[in-house]
Amino acid sequence: MIHIVLYQPEIPPNTGNIIRLCANTGAKLHLIHPLGFKLEDKALRRAGLDYHEWAEVKQHDSFAEFMQQASPKRLFALSTKGQRVYTDVEYKSGDVLIFGPETRGLPDDILESIGQEQILRLPMKAESRSLNLSNTVAVVLYNAWANLDFPDSV
Repeated sequence: MIHIVLYQPEIPPNTGNIIRLCANTGAKLHLIHPLGFKLEDKALRRAGLDYHEWAEVKQHDSFAEFMQQASPKRLFALSTKGQRVYTDVEYKSGDVLIFGPETRGLPDDILESIGQEQILRLPMKAESRSLNLSNTVAVVLYNAWANLDFPDSV
């Protein structure tokens, strides 16, 4: 199983889409507070459709709490500051993929604690700033799930 971590997500429909994505891939979703919305938000529920009951979602008060509770063996951060491309990794079950908030990305202290080798990026045209969060999670998660030969899929 792959773990998806959303650090302080801000836009409800993105998180709703990611809940649905996790339900359909078997990934576990971790939400790091503060959130930019309430989990009862209509836009979040609409984007997630009725998949909320099939997604495993855990909330954490802080990144430090997540690290203490989850004790990840391998953690990869997605950032436009990454030097490695997300396809350069051979993902393993239990890997953690962390994504920052839509408007500002992951803070430097978290990126520094993870280490440059573990910071990945999605290639984009040079003049681009960033991709949509739920699209980025989908691309990277499906690549990781493919590395695991799509367990439990049809």
